[in-house]
Amino acid sequence: MTERIVVGAALLDGDRLLAARRSAPAELAGRWELPGGKVEEGETPDAALVRELREELGVDARPGERVPGQWPLKPPYVLHVWTASLLPGSAAPAPLEDHDALRWLSPGEIWDVPWLAADVPAVHRTLTHLGVTPPAGPPGA
Repeated sequence: MTERIVVGAALLDGDRLLAARRSAPAELAGRWELPGGKVEEGETPDAALVRELREELGVDARPGERVPGQWPLKPPYVLHVWTASLLPGSAAPAPLEDHDALRWLSPGEIWDVPWLAADVPAVHRTLTHLGVTPPAGPPGA
């Protein structure tokens, strides 16, 4: 089975990271994730990131650098995370597809939301990559 990439956006506003609460599918509803989605055939990961942020949040964003590592999701998918920033003049993020809430989290608030299990190590690595010392992991991690 060929591995398929899902891109997650570490969308940054200063030192704050945007988290999105899933509304669908039912088994993921109420948990938080880095926004993003599947890379389509013939699409580059950075183009997928831009497209997914436009579709899911209604924003225009610029991809930054890839966070080292990858994290397993439901086979055959793996999560790759990219930093991203809003382009000047972009609309404010809004939950348009698959999400019902958004939160900008400061480093001290990062574990205040119940992240999807697959996103916990990705969020931790993202903060470390950005030079932020994350607080101890979420309860039960």
